[in-house]
Amino acid sequence: MQNETTRFCVPWAAFDAIIKPHYPKSGRIGGQSIGLTTMLRIYLMQQWFQLSDPMMKDDRYEIESMRRFAKLELCEDRLPDETTILNFRRLIEKHQLSATIFADINQYLVAKGIKVSQGSMVDATIIQAPSSTKNKDKKRDPDMRSTRKNNQYYFGFKIHSNVIHSATVTPANEADVNELPKLLRKDDKIVFADAGYTSDTYKREARSLGMSWKVNDKRKPKKNMSSSQKKQNRKNSQIRARVEHCFRVIKCQFGYKKASYKGLVKNAVQVLTLLGLANLYMLRGPLGG
Repeated sequence: MQNETTRFCVPWAAFDAIIKPHYPKSGRIGGQSIGLTTMLRIYLMQQWFQLSDPMMKDDRYEIESMRRFAKLELCEDRLPDETTILNFRRLIEKHQLSATIFADINQYLVAKGIKVSQGSMVDATIIQAPSSTKNKDKKRDPDMRSTRKNNQYYFGFKIHSNVIHSATVTPANEADVNELPKLLRKDDKIVFADAGYTSDTYKREARSLGMSWKVNDKRKPKKNMSSSQKKQNRKNSQIRARVEHCFRVIKCQFGYKKASYKGLVKNAVQVLTLLGLANLYMLRGPLGG
């Protein structure tokens, strides 16, 4: 499959090892005997191209490059049906394997000598969900929330991410600052974040741990920021912008702009997989992809 997203060095053997203990030994999920390698490649193609289970089923019949990538031959192999594809995704969700895959990618980067960081750059992005009540249940997804950004309202959830090593998924109205402690590591020496993460309490705690606090200052009511504060904010933002690259990859390169499923749990599983793949994509050059 000639697509840039497939050229980075995915650690296939490591991914296989993570899933294999949970995968039926006969390979039978959904009524067909399909190899783990094939199902894993199909699952990742769904993430790269935002294909639903029915779309994936149709495309792997019609697009030869996808069949080759999944190591399938139309004439020789039994192709996985929609149920098989669905059940493999459910297996990933049930055993929370995306979290393990995400962590394994971090270890893979360390082993390759590319992940060198003593600090954290934190940011958040909103993923919209259907807000209409014109569905079977006649109501909106109870796990999603409304929030306002730049004078525009959004309904959905929010991804809070620290470049490369951690991420959380919350309703869209969750304050960014509440997620900050979950995104920092004990050995961090410095933290960068925008003004949404401003907290005097966290600032004191970070400094007591010897951490340099590079979170943008927020303008206080009836008080303008000083020129030195504005200058420091600009410097912080130039560095912190790197974490936005990961969000740009999953939204623009992988096409992930709207929630794929109902509820936070299923969406969080997909988000962790996407962020891990985005890390590999961004580092495909050093990885030799």
